[in-house]
Amino acid sequence: MKQSVDFHTFDQAFRELSPDNFSYEGRHALFEYIEEFEDSTGEEIEFDVIALCCDFAEYGSLIDAASQYFDFEGMSYGEDGEELETPEEVEEKAREFLQDRTTVIEFDAGVIIQNF
Repeated sequence: MKQSVDFHTFDQAFRELSPDNFSYEGRHALFEYIEEFEDSTGEEIEFDVIALCCDFAEYGSLIDAASQYFDFEGMSYGEDGEELETPEEVEEKAREFLQDRTTVIEFDAGVIIQNF
């Protein structure tokens, strides 16, 4: 038996079962990602708040997310060993690092990644 879930139901379930895992904006971004995934693949995703909390994590920035997976000090250097100059360059390096390894869902207030 399958049940259609709208954003209100999705949001309410997270607020009741796991209120600290994702911000409102993060829940909205994750909901949109899941809907787009289902539409593009034709595969229905089972709505399981706990599983989603285990599979995905929200961070304030790409840099915060990337630093959870390796020594951040290395992020300040490009592939050629040259030191990156701007915060934007470091952020782009963090984006590339994450996108090469996992799903990245960016939104105005932060980023959600699929844990790896």
